[in-house]
Amino acid sequence: MAYLTDRKRATGLGSAKTGTAHFWAMKVSSVALLILIPLFVFTFGSALGGTYAEILAYYSRPGPAIIAALTLVVGFKHFNDGVQVLIEDYVHGMAQKIAIILMTCLSYGAAAVGVFAIARLAL
Repeated sequence: MAYLTDRKRATGLGSAKTGTAHFWAMKVSSVALLILIPLFVFTFGSALGGTYAEILAYYSRPGPAIIAALTLVVGFKHFNDGVQVLIEDYVHGMAQKIAIILMTCLSYGAAAVGVFAIARLAL
């Protein structure tokens, strides 16, 4: 039997024994979006107002297509993580689990639809 104090058992675990990985995932996606959003605005801005054929030709290049896809995927992942924190804070019981599952399905589904649309333009 180990003779550990309560403080020694809790060191590095936080009050809920989890959460650090979620915190760092939010920070990393925030920094990624800090870089991706301006890149997306500049690449999308130069294509804005073009005809369908011009947009198709523009997004068939790998650079704009990759930037748009990465922005969508990282943005929806960040959205999912943020909404999960809100749900965990304000919704309780079975409704919390259902809401987290629904929002996860919604965010990943929207990201998949966006990536599919970009892939259709790019290929």
